[in-house]
Amino acid sequence: MLRASLRQISAALKEGQITPTELCQRCLALVRSTQFLNAYITVAEETALKQAEESEKRYQRGQPLGELDGIPIAVKDNFNTAGIETTCASNMLKGYISPYNATVVQKLLDQGAVLLGKTNLDEFAMGSGSTDGVFGPVRNPWSYSRQYKEKSIPRSDSEPENSNWVIAGGSSGGSAAAVSAFTCFAALGSDTGGSTRNPAAHCGVVGLKPTYGLISRHGLIPLVNSMDVPGILTRCVDDAAVVLGITTTYIFVCSMSLFRRLSQSKLNSIYPIYIFLFFSVSCHVSGSLAGHDPKDSTTVQDIFQPFALPTLTDVSKLSIGIPKEYHVPGLSSEILAVWSKAADLFKNAGAKVVEVSLPHTHYSIVCYHVLCTAEVASNMARFDGLEYGHRSDMSKSTESMYAATRREGFSDVVRGRILSGNYFLLKQNYEDYFVKAQKVRRLIANDFVKVFGSGIDILLTPITLSDAIPYVEFIKEDNRTRSTQDDILTQAANMAGLPAVNVPTALSERGLPIGLQFIGRSFQEKQLLTVAKWFEKQVQFPMIQLEEVKKHDDGVLQHQKSASFS
Repeated sequence: MLRASLRQISAALKEGQITPTELCQRCLALVRSTQFLNAYITVAEETALKQAEESEKRYQRGQPLGELDGIPIAVKDNFNTAGIETTCASNMLKGYISPYNATVVQKLLDQGAVLLGKTNLDEFAMGSGSTDGVFGPVRNPWSYSRQYKEKSIPRSDSEPENSNWVIAGGSSGGSAAAVSAFTCFAALGSDTGGSTRNPAAHCGVVGLKPTYGLISRHGLIPLVNSMDVPGILTRCVDDAAVVLGITTTYIFVCSMSLFRRLSQSKLNSIYPIYIFLFFSVSCHVSGSLAGHDPKDSTTVQDIFQPFALPTLTDVSKLSIGIPKEYHVPGLSSEILAVWSKAADLFKNAGAKVVEVSLPHTHYSIVCYHVLCTAEVASNMARFDGLEYGHRSDMSKSTESMYAATRREGFSDVVRGRILSGNYFLLKQNYEDYFVKAQKVRRLIANDFVKVFGSGIDILLTPITLSDAIPYVEFIKEDNRTRSTQDDILTQAANMAGLPAVNVPTALSERGLPIGLQFIGRSFQEKQLLTVAKWFEKQVQFPMIQLEEVKKHDDGVLQHQKSASFS
């Protein structure tokens, strides 16, 4: 049952095959049995069970709030959650409990979702491995899969036991691992330069970065305000669409059901029509993560129209772009081969596959790090020990307390980015670094505009340079070097504000996931996810085989790997 998709488990709840409380208890049991993954920082067991009980009552009354009612979810620990600790995996915020929920969290709770807990990450989301938080690194569930173990080189006697586990990616590694290990059916991440798509690729799950401004950032503790986007992690594309916006089909059924009941009442026949129209509109507004938020001025002003993903059968009218600049140094032969096979898959199905150029991509990673650290320096200034968060015992002066607080509360990684950002923002450096980076960012965004304006519908690119590497190898490089390497294929979409999604595509020779990235036009999530869904169906990515999961789950859904990606 825990291996079902979100839609399947939602149907099971509606049919009474399992209750929200039973489902929550089974997920919590699995969270406990997979503690070795270190995917969660906080498990809100009492809160989750209470929410599940409330959901169960709604189902008993025949009044579920939608497809997410009773569905266990997890949230990255840089989203504020009322009554539950929010730490950003930093000593600076240990013990901090927000008085309010982030908008996206509140919207999920309003739809009846059950919040299991907060997931692990790199400190303040600064990293690409989920290895640099104060609560320790996240372990990729695929490290313990049958697929990986069957192809792993036997450990030598000199190597420590369990030394060959691989990273989950970052910075939303805890959320990706939680979904991959079946402890929840969906999770929120954040994506500043690839922090949702990167771990999704490494953990074999779907990772969606929506268009900048489509989903509210209110309550997401900021890293880079101009690039941060709440991300969605699920086990299939359809589920990502469900979390992004409740399907039109479901809303229509609910509305018609109410309409029929009211039509049979003694009210004047005109009233049910007005109520039906009002109910329909209200569902469209409240049943979606997307849409305008008065608390976030960067959100789109237009009302978001939830959609149901169509089943694409004919791709002959599609034009798929293959950016030549994404063939970067360091790209593994395995990733390149999977990328090429994916392009051939579209071509053989009748789609037009065209090589395109994004000429300023070569400058994007440098541009990204200048802008990123500059905004980090600004955003981290709020953590001064005066109002909330960690406060040093140093009492010689306000200045010494302030300095000691930041020295004790921030890691070397965070302090390093703050120093870099402040350097770029110095009066004598501002024009040469920050202003030039902003100009280059505009050139990068214009590259995408020109490509999409030429008739290209979707861009197909790699996400990572290789499959997930062992932790002992990953930590040989410093955080800045790793981030530069790992963000190179993902951050341009953030600077251009475009939607992008990782789709698990194949297993590497080591039995680890490889994902590919689809980049779409601004606010064209429907087209992006429709194409991703078609591709997902073609490749039939295999399900992870975890012995720990099998102990807690009897309803296993089998998936076969496509021969074309073997």
